[in-house]
Amino acid sequence: MQLILILATVLAGASLAVEAGLLGPLGQQVGKLWATFSIFGIGACVSFLLMLFFAPRQRPSLFAQPAWQLGGGLLGPVYVVVLTLATPVIGVAVTMIGVLMGQIAQSLLNDHYALFGSKQQPFNRQRLIALGFIVAALGLMAWGELS
Repeated sequence: MQLILILATVLAGASLAVEAGLLGPLGQQVGKLWATFSIFGIGACVSFLLMLFFAPRQRPSLFAQPAWQLGGGLLGPVYVVVLTLATPVIGVAVTMIGVLMGQIAQSLLNDHYALFGSKQQPFNRQRLIALGFIVAALGLMAWGELS
């Protein structure tokens, strides 16, 4: 089961690179914020249909939850706007490695401090070395772009 989930996360990551590749040209054609809105509008419709047919509402109400748990909805548009702005300028690969570096760095903090209800996984040498490789990858890719 864990292997299937790992493969699913790789495919989800690949889909983000496809999304970034689509957003850059779309943003140039219709405008950056319109491109962002279209992505979320279509995503909201698909999510609604999936909820309607595959996930009956559970109690308690979504809006009875703490506001900080719903705050993630504010982060998605920031991410998509950054993709839309960055991809045409620095390319999909540099954009994605930058996103990956941010994700891994924040994930290490989430795990180490058990933030947002995550399972505590303290920093260790392997995790920090992995982050170092991602930082190096971003540096090498950005250096190639800037030169």
